[in-house]
Amino acid sequence: MLRATLPALLVPLLGLAAAAVADCPSSSWIQFQESCYIFLQEAIKVESIEDIRNQCTDHGADMISIHNEEENAFILDTLKKQWKGSDDILLGMFYDTDDASFKWFDHSNMTFDKWTDQDDGEDLVDTCAFLHIKTGEWKKGNCEVSSVEGTLCKTAIPYKRKYLSDNHILISALVIASTVILTVLGAIIWFLYKRHSDSHFTTVFSTAPESPYNEDCVLVVAEENPVEFD
Repeated sequence: MLRATLPALLVPLLGLAAAAVADCPSSSWIQFQESCYIFLQEAIKVESIEDIRNQCTDHGADMISIHNEEENAFILDTLKKQWKGSDDILLGMFYDTDDASFKWFDHSNMTFDKWTDQDDGEDLVDTCAFLHIKTGEWKKGNCEVSSVEGTLCKTAIPYKRKYLSDNHILISALVIASTVILTVLGAIIWFLYKRHSDSHFTTVFSTAPESPYNEDCVLVVAEENPVEFD
């Protein structure tokens, strides 16, 4: 009974632990659909596209990918409110010369595009995609930029960053502490229950019957007639 009760008690706790991490890491991030977004308005010098990606991976995310018109509109609307940089923002997309196709750095599928003035005959080596914040259309440009004024980052929910926000750390700690306390209490109750059961078993079945005679009593059997020898 006790063994069946403990897992039942742990189920809501585990559910609370999952809920504690199933959102964006802090108020600096913005949630839309099943993802969290952050707009890092930090100018950096760039030697390669990986320098820009590192801005996002350091936050447990990757450069932004866009998969439908609603997401593109959301990013455009948010940028108009927050962004103070150039009109063209680098997306997390590159041209893969091996497959002759554009791909997202976060390895998600190419399910949507919004290219403007696409020329199939142009040289696409070292080509990346840029979002024009006034029109919402995508433009092709050289990945070898020397600097950026900011970076768009995106991560899926649940957030998989190694370090959680302060509130999440507190909630997770409380959940873990509650789980440990319940487990220890359950183990103590089970130990006492088993000890009581074993003690009762020994009392009922292990007591030997007492002899009607004490140690000082000697039974002497005498024959009335003496033994005769030939």
